[in-house]
Amino acid sequence: MNTNTKKLQGFLSQNVIYIVLALLIIAITIYDPSFLAINTLRDILNQSSTRVIIALGTAFVLITGGTDLSAGRVVGLAAVVSASMLQVQDYGRRFFPNLPDLPIIVPVLLSIAAGLVFGLINGLIVAKFKVPPFIATLGTMVAVYGVNSLYFDTEPNQSQPIGGLRPDFTNIGSGSIGSGSFSIPYIVIIALVVAFIVWVVFNKTKLGKNMYAIGGNEQAAKVSGINVAKNLIWIYAIAGALYGLAGVLEAARTGGATNNYGNMYELDAIAACVVGGVSTTGGIGRVQGVVAGVLIFTVINYGLTFIGVSPYWQLIIKGLIIVAAVAFDMRKYATRK
Repeated sequence: MNTNTKKLQGFLSQNVIYIVLALLIIAITIYDPSFLAINTLRDILNQSSTRVIIALGTAFVLITGGTDLSAGRVVGLAAVVSASMLQVQDYGRRFFPNLPDLPIIVPVLLSIAAGLVFGLINGLIVAKFKVPPFIATLGTMVAVYGVNSLYFDTEPNQSQPIGGLRPDFTNIGSGSIGSGSFSIPYIVIIALVVAFIVWVVFNKTKLGKNMYAIGGNEQAAKVSGINVAKNLIWIYAIAGALYGLAGVLEAARTGGATNNYGNMYELDAIAACVVGGVSTTGGIGRVQGVVAGVLIFTVINYGLTFIGVSPYWQLIIKGLIIVAAVAFDMRKYATRK
């Protein structure tokens, strides 16, 4: 194999996710050129924003060699908690009838804190009790849904969808900077800021370096002096906080919340991470790959619906992409071995 061929293979291996995303956009645009309209691209970014934040939280856990099935339910809990405290005063069915208008930051921080607490619980179970992450987070997923449902069913709400959210809150999810075709949604800006902060954590902090070391070889990380348990607890807690933030933004974006918000989001997040190059064996993953993975699935959902492809075909295509991504990842891992 000559040098040029090796370089080409290396380039394709490192950038396949971006090539697939570009090919998807090109194919849909050829079928319907209006897909490249500014409004369409803005809608795709808007829909991707909360999913990016969830996927970045999931990436923290996956890079350590774990998994997190509780993400979607934590998103739902945060959405319900924030929405329940941010309704307009004259709404007919207020969750808290006598609650005065709170500064937005208070319910937002409470919702993020709720996510952080359940992430902390996941970390403690995995790190201290040595429960496999799949089982630990599966249990937390069920428990969080139960807690959220009990809260959602309290008087006087009694499991009614939470609506009538304050305009200053919903503006976070629907408002934008600028005007006309070139306005940038606030929610997109928030997602970009979060992605940048996570990139810094991954690449420039001790926690990030320890995270990759644990995922690469946990025993070697212990031998090198890394406190694996402490780092895992922190990582799961940060992931939970990101899920909490995503839940708040999802409530603001949609203008309401129910206890079923976030259902199955964890699977979409895991799929986006895997497609984006986060290794299923741990130790490998980049922020830009995760973002690209989310965009691929959003383009599939939005783009194929845009050109009239059946949702059932969309599921088949998504499934094939996931399997291909995992197979490609395992092939690279086998080659390294």
